[in-house]
Amino acid sequence: MSKSIVMGSLIVAAGLFTSTAVYAADLSVKAVMAPTDVLKMDFKDGSKHFVAMVRREGKAEGSGALAGASVTEYGWHDINPPKGADPHGYLQFETANGDIANIKFTVRAVFFKGEEKPRLADFGFWELVSGTGQFDGMTGVGTLTIKPASKTDRTFTLDGELGPKP
Repeated sequence: MSKSIVMGSLIVAAGLFTSTAVYAADLSVKAVMAPTDVLKMDFKDGSKHFVAMVRREGKAEGSGALAGASVTEYGWHDINPPKGADPHGYLQFETANGDIANIKFTVRAVFFKGEEKPRLADFGFWELVSGTGQFDGMTGVGTLTIKPASKTDRTFTLDGELGPKP
């Protein structure tokens, strides 16, 4: 084997070992979301069943690519006490530089007996479905919880990973 082929192979191999690979990064954010628009349908059948179409806004705090972004929920919350609830919809995160992350969420909620009234527990998952800027070509998935922050506001907590699509 010629000396130039060996040297060329060594240079390529060195480049492979020194290149920086980009992998998925952990994400953990919370956003207190306040309603800006609510459209509610009561079933008016003697049950407590209702559907709320909700737009909420907040700011994501925590760690990862979504931390510091403003977030808007476009949600559909089908709530049927005491059987349960099925919230789902989209969260749109916008960073300070204008990058957008569109996240689809699905939650299952169940009611537990509480001291004064039933307590609702919301657990589900999220998935990054599209984005612009730093979120273009990315994928992500994780868990989502929704908890009351006040009578009207909700705390959305997202944990998971974001990274490049294969």
